[in-house]
Amino acid sequence: MTKKWSLLAILLLLVVLYALSERTESPGPKSPHAADAEILDAFAEQRSGILVETSGVIERTLPDDLEGSRHQRFILRMAGGHTLLVSHNIDLAPRVPLSEGDLVEIRGQYEWNERGGVVHWTHHDPDGNHPGGWIRHRGRLYE
Repeated sequence: MTKKWSLLAILLLLVVLYALSERTESPGPKSPHAADAEILDAFAEQRSGILVETSGVIERTLPDDLEGSRHQRFILRMAGGHTLLVSHNIDLAPRVPLSEGDLVEIRGQYEWNERGGVVHWTHHDPDGNHPGGWIRHRGRLYE
């Protein structure tokens, strides 16, 4: 009977190892750390015009920028501590009901600046010249 249990235990272990190897090797969206690395590289190399996706916590909400197109602005702190200014056009997309401490995901265009960078185009482009961006907050997509 011991031999039977040993074989069963080995078989179970092989099934678990196979399942774990399939899960870690399967393609999918970038991990949060990979997305953050892309932004950190762009910041270090002073590159702009890069489509990025990341997530983080709202560190601070800022007053709207009312010059030209109106923009909702906030500071996003990514998991590794790097901060970004997010500038969301509220003439083209709905305002996001944010509070400090909220978790959000964003997709938009990264522009370098010495303070960490700005992400804008977090909305659809009515002219179709830019890939669509968005902000996901509490399961709702704002674009």
